[in-house]
Amino acid sequence: MRPDRDAILKALEQVIDPEIRKPVTELDMVRDVLIEDDGGVSVTIALTVAGCPLRHSFEEQVGKAVGAVEGVTSVRLGFDVMSPQEKAALVSRLQGGRTERTISLSPATRVIAVASGKGGVGKSTLTANLAYALSTLGEEVGILDGDVYGHSIPHMLGVHQKPIAVDEMMVPPVRGDLKLMSIGFFLEENAPVMWRGPMLHKALEQFLSDVHWGDLDTLLVDMPPGTGDVAMSLGQLLPRAEALIVTTPQPAAQQVAVRAAQMAIKTGMRIVGAVENMSYLVGTGQEIFGSGGGQALADEIGTTLLARIPLDPVLREAADDGTPVLEVAPDSEAAQAILALAKSVAASRAGTIRKPLTVL
Repeated sequence: MRPDRDAILKALEQVIDPEIRKPVTELDMVRDVLIEDDGGVSVTIALTVAGCPLRHSFEEQVGKAVGAVEGVTSVRLGFDVMSPQEKAALVSRLQGGRTERTISLSPATRVIAVASGKGGVGKSTLTANLAYALSTLGEEVGILDGDVYGHSIPHMLGVHQKPIAVDEMMVPPVRGDLKLMSIGFFLEENAPVMWRGPMLHKALEQFLSDVHWGDLDTLLVDMPPGTGDVAMSLGQLLPRAEALIVTTPQPAAQQVAVRAAQMAIKTGMRIVGAVENMSYLVGTGQEIFGSGGGQALADEIGTTLLARIPLDPVLREAADDGTPVLEVAPDSEAAQAILALAKSVAASRAGTIRKPLTVL
């Protein structure tokens, strides 16, 4: 029995572009479908760039989807590259036909800036793991690594591929269901970023307007420590964002974190809550960095202490290996504390961006 062409095209609706996160049929990426009399099927997919790093995902998905169609005896997948006209049409479709330069986030996307007053409190580790935890709860999540000088999100999630450029639109790298963007993707190895304020503002503006974030439920922004240029730029670019303030238990960190909270409030952000990281040593309960800083921070800025995350070696090891702790040690104290934090953050969802924000 010769396979039905319509059934094959229907099956291809199950094939999702791993970076854009939409069906290849919706993106007009199916170039050709050839059906042989013996049941062999050849499918050609048009990629945005010739060296697509995730083409193996297409091979697996097409083989599974088309191979399940009645009468198909074999599946062969070939690749082509979109023409400039096809790329322009794809960008227009993904941007909804908008011509003005706006923040490229869905009106329903919640933006949470993960901030701290000083470095070394585990803010980036918390951001990466919180994002993964939210994704396990069924949310579509993105991470913007706003800590330009101390970018570490690519390392902590084990992603080092460069974003794909389609005309003037950037398609962010992905890790499973997470979408990521960091200045680290554009640098050679561990090169330092030696930019002044205006250049940093321009880079962040591009990350928010030229990156195709898609229909995210939540975008987490790993903020730089303190209240400098980058923090002010993000506050200006995302005036409807919310802030999650991170501290460690000792007064020195808590008092500085108050400043980050005050800056967030002055830029119009709603404070989601506070998090105390490295609260105690797993297994002993020893409060190495003192106690009470998280609650003191929450009391001073008038918010809730959402979580106390323990100092757990498995969390550090997972971050160094580029893996979320919930993935490798889901039953660990740190993993369970971060999952509980994710549930609290998800439950605190209130207002969202109601219309596209024009880039200032």
